[in-house]
Amino acid sequence: MLYPAELRARGEADIGGWGGARNPRPPFGGARDCAPAGRGLDSHAMRIPLLFALLLGACSTPPGQSPSLAPRAAEAIDPRLPVRPDPVIGAPAPALAARLAQLVASARAGDAEFNPAAAEAERLAATAGAAQSESWIAAQQALSAAVAARGDTARALGDIDALAARPLEERGAIAPNDLAAIEAAAAEASAIDRRQAARVEAILARLGG
Repeated sequence: MLYPAELRARGEADIGGWGGARNPRPPFGGARDCAPAGRGLDSHAMRIPLLFALLLGACSTPPGQSPSLAPRAAEAIDPRLPVRPDPVIGAPAPALAARLAQLVASARAGDAEFNPAAAEAERLAATAGAAQSESWIAAQQALSAAVAARGDTARALGDIDALAARPLEERGAIAPNDLAAIEAAAAEASAIDRRQAARVEAILARLGG
């Protein structure tokens, strides 16, 4: 049987001695539990603003490398504006028009003279014998006549080209309407000249030239 004094002594020994490990922990919210939790919240709260600052710095662009926001040249054109048509080219100078008509007529006349001569050369070349034979020589002579018949066409083409070169040499420019007329005449004369040249080449190939 224990007396009250002995019970009091055991109680004090249990609280202050080995029983300390068995003593109940302070309730949640006590000083021992709150202090570490408080320090953890402060550290986490400090890391969040620092993380946002680093992300914003990484996404920013240096001032000298930012793209220009100014409108491009194509964006400055109003799409509602009508497209201007090509300028209408008027008639050439009367004197130039008359001279071009003469030269084109000469080229056509030369072609009319060339065609029968070329046809005769083609006929003789088709039946020509070996080189230096009488038939071969006759075909060569017919071919020479056809080449000579090209003279009017070749001269007309050269004179048309000179009409374009002269104002460029004298004034350094040529009126658009004059240039257009010269180009049209030169195109027709050139087509005649190329056609004649092709026939001459074909006859030469038959004769072994």
